[in-house]
Amino acid sequence: MTDDLAARFRSAMLDCPVVGWRRRETPAETFAALARASAELGLDRWDGYGAGGPVERLEAEVAALLGKPAAVFFVSGGMAQQAALRTWCDRRGSTRVALPDLSHQLRHEQDGPRLLQGFRFEWLTQGREAPTAEHVRALPTGLGAVQVELPLREAGCLLPSWDELVGVSQACRDLGVPLHFDGARLWEAQPYWDRPLAEIAGLADSVYVSFYKGLGGLAGAAVVAEADVADELRLWRTRMGGTLYRMTPYAVGALVGLRDRLPEMAAVAGWARDLAAALVGRGLRVTPDPPHTATFQVAAEVEPDLVTERLIELMAREGVLPCFPFSASADVPGFAFTEVAVHEEALRHDPEVVAGWFAELVAPRRAPRGDAASAQPT
Repeated sequence: MTDDLAARFRSAMLDCPVVGWRRRETPAETFAALARASAELGLDRWDGYGAGGPVERLEAEVAALLGKPAAVFFVSGGMAQQAALRTWCDRRGSTRVALPDLSHQLRHEQDGPRLLQGFRFEWLTQGREAPTAEHVRALPTGLGAVQVELPLREAGCLLPSWDELVGVSQACRDLGVPLHFDGARLWEAQPYWDRPLAEIAGLADSVYVSFYKGLGGLAGAAVVAEADVADELRLWRTRMGGTLYRMTPYAVGALVGLRDRLPEMAAVAGWARDLAAALVGRGLRVTPDPPHTATFQVAAEVEPDLVTERLIELMAREGVLPCFPFSASADVPGFAFTEVAVHEEALRHDPEVVAGWFAELVAPRRAPRGDAASAQPT
């Protein structure tokens, strides 16, 4: 993408009312909504360095939802995951962690977990592959922990079947290895299995969840586990500088997400499946097909820059950015792909109409008017 095209796209996106299926708000609008929610939820006290106030209430709600004795709030998911894995590795006396080669820590954290915590990563799975008990049993002995990303975002938010996930859990317990769930999008994954969140979390020794992705909070995350593990997580939170003087704004945003967004997850996932089916009906490729969550990948034989030009036009016409620019595929020459992440604003639109927008985006390049060659009869 040229610098000029990238600048025009950013400018159009900043003026677009709905981006990534979320309505754009100004800081003032967001803070005003949080103030109203604080009153509605009866939140009249601040936390102090993560203790008391809305943070304590949030931790109690999340622990109850996920069926664990305790939850610890973190201001970032990266910190939360490092604290959880470090706790298990210290207990096991091993820095070796098995996880997918497409996991978030390896793709988006600048090698931080290895450099800061000394983790030695090994592959639980490679590529677009869901974990199974066989993957766990094939690992070398002496692991500090096994991590499963639910869903595996880099593979189109791929999920294992329920039986596969149960098998992974049982294999870890048979081997005596702690199992940690990277559940940044666990709220969005739950409708796929249609089982209570506590039943899902019960398969793991610790579970990380995010509050800003599907739930739309300002930022923040939590790890749920047994009480003694939570005590160690709090120590690591302090050691990593994560015990801020005031964490109340983040906790309020998370509580609002649990109240308002969590009940919509099944409807949003259903809308995403309807959109995906309509896209396949128009000749686009969807991965996974059908989607496992409200986020999935779309591929088409198209020039990425052409799609970006059309996205700029679409934002001006419809006031919606339904996906981000397509990127050239490293796997299939001539194809490009994008990620579609569906959120609550999509429910206001007809998925068939939106699929029509995508068809416009990936349509073959039109010949210029007056092109003599294209006008010749065949």
